[in-house]
Amino acid sequence: MFEPGNTAILVWSIIFGSIGTGFAIYGKRQKAIVPLCIGVAPCVFPYFIENVYVLVFVGVVLMAIPYIVPV
Repeated sequence: MFEPGNTAILVWSIIFGSIGTGFAIYGKRQKAIVPLCIGVAPCVFPYFIENVYVLVFVGVVLMAIPYIVPV
């Protein structure tokens, strides 16, 4: 999954995982299902995506969903 020379995937995975953890904590405390589900997804999806550009695109789309979907 992670190649030794491709640190961009590792860095983006850490960034999206941190943001996702924040969303998950917020969703759990506010008892809001959308931020909770979107918070779990960024912690999991980097394991399945190997292309950096696709990883960033999916991460940005996931981060935008709580602002588009009403709670």
